[in-house]
Amino acid sequence: MKKILFLHGFFASGQCVPAQALRESFMGRAEVLTPDLPMHPKEALCFIRELIDRDKPDLLIGNSCGSFYAQMLAPVAGIPALLGNPHFQMTEFLKPRIGAHQYKSSRKDGNQDFIIDEALIEEFAELEAIQFNSNPCNKDRIWGLFGEHDTLAHFEPLFLEHYTRSFHFPGGHTPTAEEVRTWYVPLAEKLLMQIEK
Repeated sequence: MKKILFLHGFFASGQCVPAQALRESFMGRAEVLTPDLPMHPKEALCFIRELIDRDKPDLLIGNSCGSFYAQMLAPVAGIPALLGNPHFQMTEFLKPRIGAHQYKSSRKDGNQDFIIDEALIEEFAELEAIQFNSNPCNKDRIWGLFGEHDTLAHFEPLFLEHYTRSFHFPGGHTPTAEEVRTWYVPLAEKLLMQIEK
C-alpha cells in the first residue's frame, strides 16, 4: 500500500480538516500519515526528514507552511509533492501576528498554546533565503494547487519560477473537506500513478 505524508499549515495540526479528509479519501488505498509538526521550522524539517527516512512515503502533500517544508524536502528525498497554497514567505505572515496564539485544531500532546516571537521569525527568514536551493532535479514532480479565493498566500508566480505544473481550485487558503476530495485527491492520485510508470 502506498504511503502519503501530509504536512499541515502553521496554525493547524495533524487532526485538521484537510488531514482528516485525506485519510478518509484514501482509506483502504493508501496510508496517510498526518503528524503534528513542531512549531520551529528547523526542528520541523528535521522531524519531517526523520519521518521520510523511517516511513518512506511515496508522496508529500502540504498545505501553506506545510507546503513550504514539502518544497524543500521533496527534491532532497527524491519523492513527488503536491503543494497546496504554498506560503513561501512565512516571515511576512508571522510579523503582524507576534504574540500568544492557539492552534486551530487539537494536537496530540494536548498543548494548544504557542507564542510567535522575533526568534521564530528569524529562523523562518534563514530558511526562506535558501528554500529553492535544492530543486533542480524533479521539477515536473512538484505540483502546485492554488485557491482562487486565497487571501493569505499569493505565490503562484514565484512557484512558476521554479516549477511547471500549476493548478487552481475555487477555494480559499485552507481547503474544506469537500475541496480536498474534489481537488487534492485526484491530483495526488495522478502523482502516485506517475511513480508506478
